[in-house]
Amino acid sequence: MLQLAIEREFEIIGEALHRLTRFEEATLAEKVPEYRKIIDFRNIIAHGYDIIDEAALWDFALNRVPELMEKVENY
Repeated sequence: MLQLAIEREFEIIGEALHRLTRFEEATLAEKVPEYRKIIDFRNIIAHGYDIIDEAALWDFALNRVPELMEKVENY
């Protein structure tokens, strides 16, 4: 259940960034470090659910997200 919840949160974050890039807020999305990789990761979760690397998912959740949050909060 926890893994599914984390996957869903990554889907939401990636989709939100994707929508920013498609509309007038593209410059805002570009301020997010590695925004393109986040969108790509969302696409893997949403469409490539059979190839999700569970170790990578946990690494992102535990290590990368706190780093990203810190960088985004400084904007």
